[in-house]
Amino acid sequence: MIEKKKMKSIYGIKRLLKYFFILLLCTIAGISLYVTNVLVQKLSEEERSRMELWANATRELINVENFDTDLSFVQSVIESNHSIPVILLDADDYLLSYRNLDSLTLNDKEEIERIKNLHKPIEVPVNDGEIQYIYYDDSRLLKQLSYFPLVQIVIISLFLFLVLFAFFVIQKAEQDKIWVGLSRETAHQLGTPISSLLAWNEILKTRYPDETYLTEMEKDISRLRIITERFSKIGSKPELTEHSLQEELSNVIAYMKKRTSQKVNYVFDSKNANTKVLINVDLFHWVIENLCKNGIDAMEGVGSLTFKITEFSKQVAIDVIDNGKGIPKSKHKTVFNPGYTTKKRGWGLGLSLTKRIIEEYHRGKIFVKHSEPHLGTTFRIVLQKATTNQK
Repeated sequence: MIEKKKMKSIYGIKRLLKYFFILLLCTIAGISLYVTNVLVQKLSEEERSRMELWANATRELINVENFDTDLSFVQSVIESNHSIPVILLDADDYLLSYRNLDSLTLNDKEEIERIKNLHKPIEVPVNDGEIQYIYYDDSRLLKQLSYFPLVQIVIISLFLFLVLFAFFVIQKAEQDKIWVGLSRETAHQLGTPISSLLAWNEILKTRYPDETYLTEMEKDISRLRIITERFSKIGSKPELTEHSLQEELSNVIAYMKKRTSQKVNYVFDSKNANTKVLINVDLFHWVIENLCKNGIDAMEGVGSLTFKITEFSKQVAIDVIDNGKGIPKSKHKTVFNPGYTTKKRGWGLGLSLTKRIIEEYHRGKIFVKHSEPHLGTTFRIVLQKATTNQK
């Protein structure tokens, strides 16, 4: 019980760290976007001030009456604009002059309208009471800076993805080490007592050859050997061979019937089909047994377990249905996490191990297809057909 709490605590800490990194990156992104927007606003205001100064210089140049007046300063102000696109129009929108627009001509009406709609125009009064108007576009620097937040969002999102991916890889590697170490150590520890039990059983058979319970004991010892072989295969690539799905399911159901209460009803309609799949028999039996035990626990030992096979063109689905207490929708994915359990006893590794066997060793899928509180749960396993795998 204490170890289970420790496991949950470890995964809780890792989950908090993941949320912390997401929050940290979002905070950095928010601050960066805010600072960039402030800089864009200030640069935009500075360009507006430069355009007003440029407008004043243009007005002085247009309204000059004495041609002997020194206009060197006015001309320097006008010529100092090397980055901001600007046009000068009269009251009838006739183009009088432009700057920093290479392709603009009198016929570029669309370009003129685009620039007119960007900023509030600056009025330039002339001597005869006529008013001319200056319109301008943002400089290239301002445009680049305004696009920079989008670039930041992309970069930060990519960085966040890489951090989460690295976190996932590290977490998965740690889980793999735990699985492999625990499984192989379990197989190693079981090996010696099982060998001793086999030897003692043979000795008892020589002394009591007619005792039927020794035969049953031998069956249980053989079962222990199978369980040990299952654990020894975790961490190594298991051999997949072609088998009849209906036959193997029937074998597991027959085994479970003998070892569970008569209050549990097993329903399996094979429809005389013979679907071939590539599986490791020992590991596949382990998966179905885990789902059966999970369903029996959910039904508190009383109810019905139903097995359905649905064939598709290249895949086959196995549904394991119980009428137990159900799983909340928010927990449909969490149930496969190591340490998740609703029982007072147990490590919460059964469904996690089941998912690993199906998805990593058999390249299939397992998920909660449907579940409602107090109405039951349907787990679905999807496997490739043997003919598809062989192509």
